[in-house]
Amino acid sequence: MADRADDERFMAQALKLAHQHLGATGSNPSVGCVIVRDDGEGQRIVGSAVTALGGRPHAETGALAVAGEAARGATAYVTLEPCSHHGKTPPCAEALIAAGVARVVVAVTDPDERVAGRGLAMLREAGIEVVTGVLEDAGERELEAYLMRKRNNRPYVTLKLAVSADGMIGIKGQGQVRITGTPAREFVHRLRAETDAILVGIGTAVADDPELTVRLAGLEHRSPLRIVIDGDLDLPLTSRLAQTARNVPVMVVTGQREGNVAFSERSRALEAAGVEVVVCDPAELGDLLAALATRGISSLLVEGGARTAQTFLNAGLVDRILLFTGPSTLGEQGIPSPLDRNLLPVGFVHRRTDTFGDDLLDTYEYERAP
Repeated sequence: MADRADDERFMAQALKLAHQHLGATGSNPSVGCVIVRDDGEGQRIVGSAVTALGGRPHAETGALAVAGEAARGATAYVTLEPCSHHGKTPPCAEALIAAGVARVVVAVTDPDERVAGRGLAMLREAGIEVVTGVLEDAGERELEAYLMRKRNNRPYVTLKLAVSADGMIGIKGQGQVRITGTPAREFVHRLRAETDAILVGIGTAVADDPELTVRLAGLEHRSPLRIVIDGDLDLPLTSRLAQTARNVPVMVVTGQREGNVAFSERSRALEAAGVEVVVCDPAELGDLLAALATRGISSLLVEGGARTAQTFLNAGLVDRILLFTGPSTLGEQGIPSPLDRNLLPVGFVHRRTDTFGDDLLDTYEYERAP
């Protein structure tokens, strides 16, 4: 019989599994499942899986397939409540019941209105012992983006800024300026690989001509949707974003449904290049985030520039700030950062400081009332 310590140990393994496909499971959350059996000689894992890339198959069915008959009488550790509804695949709760598992341990109850406790009820009605809330806080953190989308109808927003020692994020007229070193940039690329979408303003898109893809060996296929706030559709067709739009999706957001002849021509040209033009008032960021949520986008990484960062902060729509501080100074021609380590918006709490070579990364989270 498993005790609380055993439950937490196996749930920790399930959470570690879930992290592997974070940001790569489409509109479905990345869930981990570990199936454990004890035949009197100690507990052993007989099956484990994470939600597959793209979102299917789900973790439970994957783990059951590995376990086979060994799942009968075993315990299943699942990071999120098993689904109870018929979608493109049958309910995972039904699969667990059919496999004959004796016990199901869950970290987080699914707030999706199609589930919301129904999966747990199905299991209990079938005579399966159900334990909930095991490593719930860790589960909530691992699933924070999915939970934000389901509870608040918007993605979880992370603002990333790299600031020089004198509080600058760039130099006027010089395009991209490297503020941090290689280890910090590699961290950002891993972060992109775990994120559904990345957003910049048109100023950054034009001045820096970024590609905003994942450029780490083996993770190139994990590049997120790239979004540009671009009211006048000024994104150049020669930009890296437009040139790569057929390989990695690009969306430009404008508040104009119709414009002059030149605007219409730019719109058609961008669409011909593979760029999606979306009409949504950029000044109403809440509407934009809600529209992204309807597409199944759970996590959004805002990478700049200063005006876009400030707009998100002013709207109260930033959940986490990742503030990199490099050792160099940029001088009087620098572009001031909207914030630095000594000037944070009210409500943000410092969580940790990490070191990447000569660079510091401070993580702040907005602490909302329960």
